[in-house]
Amino acid sequence: MEKIIVSKCLLGYPCRYDGKSVPCKEVMDLQDRYELIPVCPEELGGLPTPRIPAEIVGDKVLRADGADVTGEYILGAKLAYTYAAENGCTLAILKSKSPSCGKGIVYNGTFTKTLTKGDGITVQLFERKGINIIDEKEAGNLK
Repeated sequence: MEKIIVSKCLLGYPCRYDGKSVPCKEVMDLQDRYELIPVCPEELGGLPTPRIPAEIVGDKVLRADGADVTGEYILGAKLAYTYAAENGCTLAILKSKSPSCGKGIVYNGTFTKTLTKGDGITVQLFERKGINIIDEKEAGNLK
């Protein structure tokens, strides 16, 4: 059975910054056909749940209170990649808009819920390492 790395919050784990999950039926329905490997890069990087929201600001990840958590995001991305590599994953389904897992669009760093083009820290690493990424909206297209 093919293995896919998946953002834990999409599988119902309460690991988001707000301590909640965002279970996605289209992702959870894939469990019959794929082995889903849950990861939360933020938690892997040592950040607590719940946690102060963070957004990408230039080449850093800053919390809403101004604290720099770039190192934690980089560490979490590296550890998530390690899980992907150890499990032979070539595909990841990651949570849209996240400073870790957002692909193509993320919050713009003003903490006003404004979106901009860009990729999260984990997405950037996965793409450099050759892992294909889709977000939860695209999960229903997998067969």
